[in-house]
Amino acid sequence: MSVNTLNQHIEITPGVSSGKARIIGHRITVQNIVIWHERMGKSVDEIATEYDLTLGDVHAALTYYFDHRAEIDNSIEESSAFVDMLQQGSVSKLKQKLQSE
Repeated sequence: MSVNTLNQHIEITPGVSSGKARIIGHRITVQNIVIWHERMGKSVDEIATEYDLTLGDVHAALTYYFDHRAEIDNSIEESSAFVDMLQQGSVSKLKQKLQSE
């Protein structure tokens, strides 16, 4: 896949999706595609159908990922750590209510 082909599918716009690489015309980031495909096991066809993308969009996102793997994996881990920190710092209202009864 040439750079020109990637440029037809992937863009980075400061201020949009936190400046992360994303599918042109969508707020779906390469990172989203990677999580759905690599970590959740969704097929390229499933992702394309579910999010109204072309197969080329999804394949371009995965190609971009493999070219920038360390950077994107680091971003995924940072996001996961942030979510974990938030979850540890807050108690669910349902849990609080159940404990008070």
